[in-house]
Amino acid sequence: MSLNAITTRLLSVVGAGPAHPPPQRATPSQIHEVHEIRSQSRADKDESYTERQIPSIPIETGVSTIEAAQAIWGKKGRWLIIAGLCLIMIMYEIDNSTVYIYRNYATSSFQELSKLATLSTAGTIIFAVAKPPIAKLSNVIGRGETYLITISLYILSYIMMASAKTFNTYAAGCVFYSFGQSGTNLMNDIVVADLTTARYRAFGIGLLFWPFLITPWVAGFIVGSVTAPTGIGWRWGIGMLAIIMPFCASFIITTLLYYQGKSKKEGLAPVTKVSLYSFCSQIDLGGVVLFSGGLALILIPITLAASTPSSWRTPWIDALIAVGVVLLIALPFYEHYIAKYPVVPTHYFANPTIVLCLLLIALDSVGFQATHTYLYAWATVARGLEARDATFFTYTNGVTQCLVAILIGVAMAKTKRYKWVCVLGSTVRLVGYGVMLRLRGSENSLAEIFVVQLIQGIGSGMVGTTLLIPAQIQVPHAEMPQMTALVICFSSVGGSIGACIAGGIYTGTLQPALWRYLGDGATAQTVATLANSINGVAPPWGTPERTAVNAAFSEVMRYMTYAAVGPSAVAFIGTLFMPDYELPDKKNLVEY
Repeated sequence: MSLNAITTRLLSVVGAGPAHPPPQRATPSQIHEVHEIRSQSRADKDESYTERQIPSIPIETGVSTIEAAQAIWGKKGRWLIIAGLCLIMIMYEIDNSTVYIYRNYATSSFQELSKLATLSTAGTIIFAVAKPPIAKLSNVIGRGETYLITISLYILSYIMMASAKTFNTYAAGCVFYSFGQSGTNLMNDIVVADLTTARYRAFGIGLLFWPFLITPWVAGFIVGSVTAPTGIGWRWGIGMLAIIMPFCASFIITTLLYYQGKSKKEGLAPVTKVSLYSFCSQIDLGGVVLFSGGLALILIPITLAASTPSSWRTPWIDALIAVGVVLLIALPFYEHYIAKYPVVPTHYFANPTIVLCLLLIALDSVGFQATHTYLYAWATVARGLEARDATFFTYTNGVTQCLVAILIGVAMAKTKRYKWVCVLGSTVRLVGYGVMLRLRGSENSLAEIFVVQLIQGIGSGMVGTTLLIPAQIQVPHAEMPQMTALVICFSSVGGSIGACIAGGIYTGTLQPALWRYLGDGATAQTVATLANSINGVAPPWGTPERTAVNAAFSEVMRYMTYAAVGPSAVAFIGTLFMPDYELPDKKNLVEY
């Protein structure tokens, strides 16, 4: 294949069109005409398709701005955006591969390892509830401006975590970290969806995470060096990210802001002053409070109760859950009758494709998080892996997932179908949990436990790729960010439930298992210390006491795997009912 042919194919994949001739600059009248055609086509489309379920929703300022910017940035601007995405994704994956590991050492240094699941669940809750408002914010103020906010939250979180003197301060830093990570993750997906057509979007999203094929292995050496006895320590490991992250993010932020500003200067995008009331209406503040508040008030009390079983007898736990349920019940009525720019339009839940995507990705995340929340702690304690090797082991699943997602994206672009991938992926997932029950133990070889991670990674790469795209193509481009946010939100909610299950199993079964395996020689202090830290508290390797500790940890991990099998089986059945639309060479199925 010639160089020109390769260039043309790459441009087609990212939605840039043919390399020659260069795209012509749109005029204000042409931009207006596009919006008129889109509105007319939506009104005239045949009722036999999903368009009949989508009411007319006003276009926010940020949507018009990014569409105008796309009309003028041409081939050069598109490649600048892609380069910016690559740079921020490299830093995002280095952060994602190290900060998660540092959390084990941070909680251990505060003697609070048993609260690891609480931190993980709180993080996934925030990761979930932050996405809808951030999606709406990107539609209102613009893509570049929203990136700026999320990166600022990242920097604040690094400073708070690195300088924390108490566990509570560190936990507060984790809260801001989850907001920054959630927003940046969502903005990356939104920009990829802006750039690609439905047919190539799975490949585009898979390719977006290519740095993860490399960063976990680099992160293993970073973590090993940072946490070594002579290393700089987990605090500086986090602190140095406060310098590197804004530098890497500046490229895509400045590029987006430049073209958005240029489109406004040339009259292609609206330049309007928005009142406080209009701003709150456009981000659907009421809907955000009901949706995010309702989820938080349900999931946070459940998390606290799971980590401390006696908390179920606390009246305020039941009260918070009841308030959360009421808020979520009120949400559809508010969105349907009051909200002008609904964050969760009610017609989404009349669409079987959207509903199935949301349920299936939540169920899949329950199983994954239940089996991975304490995976690193198990690898270091029950398997005796050093920090570097434990990091390699932990991320084997993710690296395999990224590689498979890229290959599956190519297959979906070729076949223009997605259901077969979803069914096959859920099958591999379910089989993988069965294999995990047999091969994830203290007596299994290193090869066997790594094979389990590889199998799970193959299933993850298939399932994760196919459950976002079908939902995105059911809505117009203006609603694509909030649909993306909703799918990832449900994934995070499922993940928080899975982490909650893992935390409940850990706190409820590990100490009794340690007492049982260690026998009469164990003391209350020894058992409590083993359950709350991984920093050199386990008995020497090869001793009967260490063998007992390894067996206790592995037994608890087996319970967590049993908890994952049920949701995975239900998800497999659900995939059989997934509609199988053809992926078009345009952004969605509802706009011409």
